Amino acid sequence: MGGEKVKELDGFNAPWGKQVVIQEVAFNDGVVLMRIRIREGRRFTIIDVDADTAARWGKAMCAWSDESRRHEPHGERSA
Repeated sequence: MGGEKVKELDGFNAPWGKQVVIQEVAFNDGVVLMRIRIREGRRFTIIDVDADTAARWGKAMCAWSDESRRHEPHGERSA
């Protein structure tokens, strides 16, 4: 992957020792995608998505998170 401009948007630790990095990647041909990089030890999973896919994925994640939190005992949050 060469010649693209990468801007880090967020990074955080996730359960089970995973590290997540979210980036904006602008390619030389004008295409801009969101890159999700998940590191598990020495293994990387890298997914590039367009804005429509990111919006749909984000909406599904927020809906799941909202519903999941309703079922947690008061005051407890998982990492």
